[in-house]
Amino acid sequence: MSKLPRPELVDDENPEWTEADFKSAVRIDGLPASLQKKLRGQRGPQKAPVKVQTAIRYDADIIEAFKAGGPGWQTRINNALREWLHGRAKA
Repeated sequence: MSKLPRPELVDDENPEWTEADFKSAVRIDGLPASLQKKLRGQRGPQKAPVKVQTAIRYDADIIEAFKAGGPGWQTRINNALREWLHGRAKA
């Protein structure tokens, strides 16, 4: 198998880096932490944390029923639990 690049993948405007390119590369360490996180694709802190991440297991038919309603199924589960909770508080 050839180690040469496939011709259709060669891009004259963005040539493959050479060993010299790697040796002369400069690491950017002077960026603010907030920008470094964004560059790494990490989500920043919530402005007003109101949600708690947890793991919970439901029966498959429950999940299927909520997912059948399309996007937003997790929010619908949250709303259903909130309704149930408010119903119990009134009783």
